[in-house]
Amino acid sequence: MPAVTITNALTIDVEDYFQVSAFAPHIARSEWNTRECRVERNINCILEMLAHRDIKATFFTLGWIAERYPQLVRQIVQEGHELASHGYGHERASDQTEEAFFSDIHLAKVVLEDLAGSAVNGYRAPSFSIGAGNLWAFDCLARAGYRYSSSIYPIRHDHYGMPNSPRFAYEVRPGLVEIPITTLRVLNRNLPSSGGGYFRLLPYALSRWMLSRVNNDDRESGIFYFHPWEIDTGQPRIAGISSKTRFRHYVNIGRMQGRLNQLLGDFKWGRMDRIFLDKFTKHVTAT
Repeated sequence: MPAVTITNALTIDVEDYFQVSAFAPHIARSEWNTRECRVERNINCILEMLAHRDIKATFFTLGWIAERYPQLVRQIVQEGHELASHGYGHERASDQTEEAFFSDIHLAKVVLEDLAGSAVNGYRAPSFSIGAGNLWAFDCLARAGYRYSSSIYPIRHDHYGMPNSPRFAYEVRPGLVEIPITTLRVLNRNLPSSGGGYFRLLPYALSRWMLSRVNNDDRESGIFYFHPWEIDTGQPRIAGISSKTRFRHYVNIGRMQGRLNQLLGDFKWGRMDRIFLDKFTKHVTAT
């Protein structure tokens, strides 16, 4: 049975379907303003799901989205959720120079804080794009005033991953905590256990079992993440993409909302800052 005494972090990466990194070769940034935006409808649906169960979550939000839907950002905060940063323009950290990355994360923080009227402490890199080759990104995050990052995925993947990094939260720079995406350690290998496309692909019972193992065996809080477009069966289909990209993006989208509802009922959920940041701050103070 899932552990009920441990609170896991529910996180949403707030971006629209046309901003997905895998679609970048097919949709130019100059086209974003001409595309049908569906993020507002999808976020409202998610907010209703969370309100129904009185669950608070963390919304890693693009500055680009926030500028176009300021009331949506304010609603997220007014309903008691944590507003965090997903950068401004959904550019992978690994594709940017240090200067460009700092400008992006600084701009996103300013935009989000000005619109919401609340502090933004957390950041998540698009496509978990902080890894061994760009650890300077943590220096930028600390300089920009962030208190935590959730940007490293300790697995092997063709687009991201840092399999040898710590599996659980650690201070990566003075005053900056990295909270890696949740994995389960099995046979000397980290298995993805935190949502996204894996959650849509794998049987629900397996996803539930993996998160339960992290709670019960590791005695650690897990992180679950998903995107608003993952519950949207009516999103426009993108032409010309590879079969691999098509499968990853669209597999089991029609089942996602039902699985989410089941997951929300099977575990205890909360915000990233209240689970990890507060706990880590107390630990550092105590030691």
